[in-house]
Amino acid sequence: MFRRKLTALDYHNPGEFDCKDESQFRNCIVWLEDQKIRHYPIEDRGNLRNIPGSDWPAAYNQYLQDLNCPFGATERAEAVDWLLGLAVRYEYGDNVDKYQNCPTLEGPANGKAASDPLVNLDTDSPDFKAGVMALANILKIQRHDDYLVMLKAIRILIQERLSPEAIAKASQSKEGVPVALDQHILGFDTGDATLNEAAQILRLLHIEELRELQTKINEAIVAVQAVIADPKTDHRLGKVGR
Repeated sequence: MFRRKLTALDYHNPGEFDCKDESQFRNCIVWLEDQKIRHYPIEDRGNLRNIPGSDWPAAYNQYLQDLNCPFGATERAEAVDWLLGLAVRYEYGDNVDKYQNCPTLEGPANGKAASDPLVNLDTDSPDFKAGVMALANILKIQRHDDYLVMLKAIRILIQERLSPEAIAKASQSKEGVPVALDQHILGFDTGDATLNEAAQILRLLHIEELRELQTKINEAIVAVQAVIADPKTDHRLGKVGR
């Protein structure tokens, strides 16, 4: 999941980087700070550069805090991805003339407007990722490796549940409709007219509950289809296609 950004940053072995390998992980963090991010003055990078030291985890955790990273040290993959995005952002800022017309950048070339406003978003921006993650946490949306997919899921939920039209519709009181019980066949006879009438009422209430459940199922199917319809999403594998 990091290869594309590492390649863009000219990292020496982007295809072989393993975030779970402690040595590779620490070396990559130090490389990002020394070569791309440069948040600390050189003289203040000693603790972070002391890769084999027992105090390195504490230095790394402090580094994330100093950068205002929305992820903690325990969220390794998310934090590394965020740091890579920050590094890409700085790299672009230092070489605007080199990259502004690059055809590999997200979005249409030559400044042509896209029909989908999401196309023009800088999905590598740390601010973008932090904002999407905050919204996902508030709305209880499951995390996804692709922040753009998460944003689209958020948009679907807001449109379906939180738009002014949806809220107004949900707030409308439903007036009861008179039902003639004698027009609904119960299918059995208890031998007691009162029990038969109660059974008919319970059956009608059960049918109404089933209809509400089916409506919710249909809404869930529509939301899922809207997300997996994205050509970047490989729903068979449960992850983003590359």
